[in-house]
Amino acid sequence: MHLFDQGSRLAWLIKVGLAACLGAISCQQTLAQGNNTQIVVPYAPGGTTDILGRIIARNLGETLGTPVIIVNKPGAGTGIAAAFVARSPADGKTLLMATSTTLAVNPWLYKKLNYNPVTDFAPIAQVASVPLAVVVNPSVEAKTLADLVALARASSSGLNYASAGNGSPQHLVAEMFRSATGAKLVHVPYKGSSPALTDVVAGNISVMFTDIAPALPFIQAGKLRVLAVTSLKRVSALPNVPTIAESGISGTKNFDAVAWQGVVAPAGTPQATINKLSAEIVRIMSLPEVKTLLERDGVEISTSTPTQFSAYLRSELSRWEKVVKDSGATID
Repeated sequence: MHLFDQGSRLAWLIKVGLAACLGAISCQQTLAQGNNTQIVVPYAPGGTTDILGRIIARNLGETLGTPVIIVNKPGAGTGIAAAFVARSPADGKTLLMATSTTLAVNPWLYKKLNYNPVTDFAPIAQVASVPLAVVVNPSVEAKTLADLVALARASSSGLNYASAGNGSPQHLVAEMFRSATGAKLVHVPYKGSSPALTDVVAGNISVMFTDIAPALPFIQAGKLRVLAVTSLKRVSALPNVPTIAESGISGTKNFDAVAWQGVVAPAGTPQATINKLSAEIVRIMSLPEVKTLLERDGVEISTSTPTQFSAYLRSELSRWEKVVKDSGATID
């Protein structure tokens, strides 16, 4: 059973303390009991970013000797949580589980943004990356990625691909691939990954660039065919599946596109505090049990120092500017 299967997800969340903080009232009461550290997650409980936050919180709390509380603040494409942390005291007590969406995509996607990804935050550490998998319904006559590109190029109307919505990682990575290969791919946005993946399994949509974890059961059951992964290196969860860069398709030699997560603090947080938190978070993510638990479901551990994470953020911000603008996606 995988981390993101319903049963194991529930067991894991209970283990890391979700049951103690299911309601907003109980969360606020816990926070009021002392000057505790809080990690703000920009999504509802249960997803990859939330689980990563809880792993860090549980272990960090043991080191600090005081509870580290998870506070879920979903909404506005992660903007509500980001703005909250940006305006919090710079004392190392309020941290954000930041994502590539928050710090690299949203600045180009939203016409108005209530935080600045460069000046409002102090990078602490990158913690993980989440490659996508290129999957097709088994009825699609493509056994390899090169077959898929040839099929899309030959189609007069193109092949439909599903995503979790305009500006989502699934949409933008697919657009990167379309731009690189010249494949005729037609975007069909959905309200979330689950209904999009469901329609690919049902054969209503041909292709999807999907998160690996929810697709794994369908791949294993033969209900989806996986053609490639979007990272530069192969993924532990799908060791026999080639990368896009390995496909030999013109324009994809260095193709590398992943969603990622990291931890940041409000700008102005003392550097000594940043360094201490960074070292501890890197240690937590390097624990063998954490690595095993996450990698079997397609989450790759990817840690960095504050300096390295800062440089990576700048490079990602620049890279996703072109991708978002080329896609034409905007949100008011």
